[in-house]
Amino acid sequence: MLITQIRIYPIKSISGWAVDTAYVHPWGLDGDRRWAVVDHQGDNLWLGEYPRLLAVTAAERSDGGLLLSAEGLPDLEVPPARGGSVPVGFSGLDRAVLAADEAHSWFTDLLGVPARLVWLDDPARRSIDPAHGGLPGEVVTFAWDAPLLLTSAASARRLDEWIEEGARERGEPSPGPLSPLRFRPSVVVDGLVPFEEDGWREVRIGGVDFRVSELCDRCAVTIIDPDTRLRGKEPLRTLARHRRWDGKTWFGIRLVPRTLGVINVGDPVTAR
Repeated sequence: MLITQIRIYPIKSISGWAVDTAYVHPWGLDGDRRWAVVDHQGDNLWLGEYPRLLAVTAAERSDGGLLLSAEGLPDLEVPPARGGSVPVGFSGLDRAVLAADEAHSWFTDLLGVPARLVWLDDPARRSIDPAHGGLPGEVVTFAWDAPLLLTSAASARRLDEWIEEGARERGEPSPGPLSPLRFRPSVVVDGLVPFEEDGWREVRIGGVDFRVSELCDRCAVTIIDPDTRLRGKEPLRTLARHRRWDGKTWFGIRLVPRTLGVINVGDPVTAR
């Protein structure tokens, strides 16, 4: 098995970008989801409700700030966050640091609702929810329930086959392969049988060890096409047919680092 893709999402819920190498911290990949967009109560503005967040790309500046881009808006350089500490509504975290006012205005214009950009100054402050497999001392950024999400290319291909079969049964046109970006993976691996990853408890990528905290239950974010930002029925319709138990649908596994270090596209992956 090999790792075929690594993705970083600088701001929670925006488009990610592929990298060839990444450093693994206790809380996740370097530069991943240290920023988030919230409302004035500090609650996360969820991608499932605001798919226009997928129009945003963010590049990290050398000083720790961001360069934001989105179709229909001027590019914006955001300096490092040095605003006040404000309450936020993330499990295991009570406060985050406000970005500059111009960033709040930019996201408000983008989404059409009052929005603020916040920064997690110290990701060691946010513990992983025990309800999602977190153990004492384990931490995470603004990612939901674990530092990394691993998906399998083989499982994605099998899912595409199931979707194709369902379309034929219903007399519908072939939908073609779904973008794997719908699942917002941190790492993608290939070279295994479909859904083999369901049974993993420990994973080694290159020289870095991880434990599997839980399988990943899938939400409505996956029905949003990352290119068009339009909603459909897949893959949740097909996952509900083939991958539904405990009242949820499942695809991918969540990982928590046990050791630190660099992972690279092409690194061998072993699991047990």
